[in-house]
Amino acid sequence: MDHEKGFRGVKSTVPEEGEISMIPEVVVDCALKVGENPLWEPREKRVYWEDIHTGRIFRFDPESGVQETVYEGDVVGGFTIEENGALLLFMGNGSIKVFRDRSLTTVVEEIPEERGTRFNDVIADPEGRVFCGTMPGKDHPASVYRLDRDGSITKVIEGVGLSNGMGFTPDLKKLYHTDSPRRTISLYEYDRQSGALGGRSVFVRTPEGEGDPDGMTVDEEGCVWSARWDGGCIVRYSEGGDEMLRIQLPVKKVSSLTFGGNDYTDMYITTAGGDNRKEEGAEAGALFRVKTAIRGAGEFRSRITL
Repeated sequence: MDHEKGFRGVKSTVPEEGEISMIPEVVVDCALKVGENPLWEPREKRVYWEDIHTGRIFRFDPESGVQETVYEGDVVGGFTIEENGALLLFMGNGSIKVFRDRSLTTVVEEIPEERGTRFNDVIADPEGRVFCGTMPGKDHPASVYRLDRDGSITKVIEGVGLSNGMGFTPDLKKLYHTDSPRRTISLYEYDRQSGALGGRSVFVRTPEGEGDPDGMTVDEEGCVWSARWDGGCIVRYSEGGDEMLRIQLPVKKVSSLTFGGNDYTDMYITTAGGDNRKEEGAEAGALFRVKTAIRGAGEFRSRITL
């Protein structure tokens, strides 16, 4: 594990404790190509996130301002944090591995249908399973799989343009799922006991020309927050799908977000385009934070038994 005062060109700025600004501020200026998958770990009081194509996972301690590289290796499309603190990595070719104590243990070697592509956004459910979406292949659309706690994997959604952000309604009876190129966030009936998905309805179809919906999270009030890739903002929707709030960022590619902090009112936002800041924005690829007066909901941990 590398302890860093920063990546190359990093600056870390931490707003004053208790400050509510609703203005995005850079907390780690890391210029990532595709920053993604922010996750708050309440036991450590740190936020984790990744740079997909360079296969790096980082964590940031807002108390000390120190950031670390905790994993560096093959491409990781998404990850969850296991109950025991390990990282569950969703990788290329449908491969899934546990990273703990600097070593990798394979859960799923590969999914033959996913050779040549990779996982993208993932989410743990309240029972410790993981719903894991993919990128489309050359000859087939994207899909969503469910990884059960015993390591078995089942396709649960087919014919997806590109699988992205997911989240659960507060009553844990429905699952949100984002299909980026189709600009839709859908709702599926969700059975907590079995992990099965049922009927689908469209929650939101975003306007053309405003970027594609990407990562998302759900707050304590049941409102949906969606990042807008090439749209330069995050949008909050009511439970009925009406836009309530829009927060602009000084970069084009806003990829995902999560709530964290002691009371879950700090919103951490990942961005992309750090390899082309001239076109994407001077702070593209940075990790941002917004101090809000809105309480978010923590994400679940995975519990995969090997």
